[in-house]
Amino acid sequence: MANDCCTEKNIVVFTCSGAANVGQAANQAAVELQLEGTAKMLCLAGIGSHNSGMIASGKGADRVVGIDGCPVACTKKALEHADVPINDHLIVTELGFKKHPYDGNIDREAVEKIKTEVKRKLSTQPLAPSSGKESGYTCSCC
Repeated sequence: MANDCCTEKNIVVFTCSGAANVGQAANQAAVELQLEGTAKMLCLAGIGSHNSGMIASGKGADRVVGIDGCPVACTKKALEHADVPINDHLIVTELGFKKHPYDGNIDREAVEKIKTEVKRKLSTQPLAPSSGKESGYTCSCC
């Protein structure tokens, strides 16, 4: 039986959930993208801890979206370190938001802008010719 993330359009999103406002906005946007059915949110900590199932899920996705809060790019670096290919990458500060320590408030404008940009990328850019499935990886969520 297939897992929910193993659907026909297996789009996954990994995101920063850092201590700054932009990381928290990135994380909230990913949560909402999942709730809306746009992409399946997977755990970046699973990638960082070398969880073989999480890495296989990333590699087995048809499309991988990485969202970083700032140019430190922890999401991108963690995925690259695990050899999980990234099809789409966003950096929240490049969308015009300043990084500052998280104060407990989620910037709704940032969340909406991130979601809009992810959806734009997904609708205007076709899948890369090589996906993880062609490499022999299959979906094995969590």
